[in-house]
Amino acid sequence: QVQLAEYGGRLAQAGDSLRLYCRASGHTGSVFAMGWFRQAPGKEREFVSGVRKIDGTAEYADSVKGRFTISKDTVKDMAYLEMTALRPEDTALYYCAADIGGPFDNLSRLSADYAYWGQGTQVTVSS
Repeated sequence: QVQLAEYGGRLAQAGDSLRLYCRASGHTGSVFAMGWFRQAPGKEREFVSGVRKIDGTAEYADSVKGRFTISKDTVKDMAYLEMTALRPEDTALYYCAADIGGPFDNLSRLSADYAYWGQGTQVTVSS
């Protein structure tokens, strides 16, 4: 089992920067990738970004590319999402997720492929 805890979400202004944190605990040795997803009210949960632990390979949704940066600290079992140039449409509950598999497995953008999830941290961006 892997437990995930996100924090760092808050109310922000458009154009602000914000950093989200995800702490993993438990059997983290089986985790090969960490992902961030978000869900806005009335919308489906969507992929934001993912990073592969072994080499830092990262992917981003088109809507955040160039504004958000994902990173990880394998020693501390942490994942981060650096969010800049925030927009009102970034308002959502942001979830950290962990994918289990081989170290060089492909990053997935599908929420169904992620085995473990945190409770989410709310990001609200006002205009």
